[in-house]
Amino acid sequence: MKLTFKKLSCAIIGLVLGAVSTAAMAADITGAGATFPYPLYSKWADAYKSQTGIGLNYQSIGSGGGIAQIKAKTVTFGASDKPLPPEELEAAGLTQFPTVVGGAVPVVNLPDIRSGDLTLDGDTLAKIYMGEITKWDDAAITKLNPTLALPNTDIVVVHRSDGSGTTFIWTNYLSKVSKAWSDKIGAGTAVEWPVGLGAKGNEGVAGNVQQTAGSIGYVELAYATANKLSYTAMINKDGNKVQPSIDSFAAAAGNADWANAKDFYLILTDQPGENAWPVAGATFILIYKDPSDKVATKQALDFFKWAYENGNDMARDLDYVPLPDNVHKFIEATWDKTINLN
Repeated sequence: MKLTFKKLSCAIIGLVLGAVSTAAMAADITGAGATFPYPLYSKWADAYKSQTGIGLNYQSIGSGGGIAQIKAKTVTFGASDKPLPPEELEAAGLTQFPTVVGGAVPVVNLPDIRSGDLTLDGDTLAKIYMGEITKWDDAAITKLNPTLALPNTDIVVVHRSDGSGTTFIWTNYLSKVSKAWSDKIGAGTAVEWPVGLGAKGNEGVAGNVQQTAGSIGYVELAYATANKLSYTAMINKDGNKVQPSIDSFAAAAGNADWANAKDFYLILTDQPGENAWPVAGATFILIYKDPSDKVATKQALDFFKWAYENGNDMARDLDYVPLPDNVHKFIEATWDKTINLN
């Protein structure tokens, strides 16, 4: 059978349009924000792309940047370790949901101090970050560590320089355990630090601590592990010494009542529990309730649905706590009620 020029042209146009349509459907998902969950989102993204061909272009720029970018509508979703209060979500036309729970951990660069050797408590941490405790052999630190030979060297404080959900978790905890911190500095994604060196992202803090003798910083546990940094133990709300781990993060999240938390607004710092890690928190996704690009939003929700169903082992491998299956189902049910994809 012969093809006329007209039929051949139509066939070629059809193939081109089909290819364009396929390419559009396989466009990468765009997101930006928290550095806290970046190691996990990166791992999920690699696995998801190998199965679906759809990638995730996620900018690890800090929670403040993620909130700003989703409000500016430059990404399909924003990511923040600080949950937005219901009134802020309403004003912006956004909804939010948690993905996993993790923990911020103090990390130090001290000679012969291995992970878990040094113990700190909230009051001591607050005084270090306020510049009131300046030497590693200060009486408050040696009292918590009577068997350690701590050096008479200056403490170099490292903190985040960018708008950070990890900073929010950190300063929220310090505000709960130190009235002086609460009164003078408070909690937020960015605060007026009394002392210290600023660094961008969990990556920047980890790098600064790694390179600076006598330093202390705070990062998500996956960054401490990946950079072989020495993390500390902590005294928790119940007065027990605990190590950062998936089990102690899970213990902190044990009382989380997601079903009754309006817009999933829940903060997990300084939770009671024998084994609870005191500086724990969930990380959140921000998406428009009535998105202008409904196809892209559906692709993003498909990615997180896949992650809920297939990503728990990957989360545990990086010391994040997966949410229970019933919470996953509850979250997915809220998407149908709150997000307009029609």
